[in-house]
Amino acid sequence: MSVSVRVPTILRSYTGGDSEVSAEGATLAEVLDDLDASYAGIRARILDDNGKLRRFVNVYVGDEDVRFLDDLATPTPDGVKVSVIPAVAGG
Repeated sequence: MSVSVRVPTILRSYTGGDSEVSAEGATLAEVLDDLDASYAGIRARILDDNGKLRRFVNVYVGDEDVRFLDDLATPTPDGVKVSVIPAVAGG
């Protein structure tokens, strides 16, 4: 299933500057695997060494935070938008 992935500015060096790319997969984990196959190294910026979402990276499938769904097993229906959003801290 083809999905659209919105890439934050900080990760666009992996996508040649593209702010949105396409990836395939029935789940978020499969989408990230496909994304990494096309843009080597990007998955390591989203997942930690244990294969879990990094603490300061938020990922949405549609409008839903995957941490409140099925995390990496969240289904990614054809045509859905996946958004990778780094957390911002400050005061």
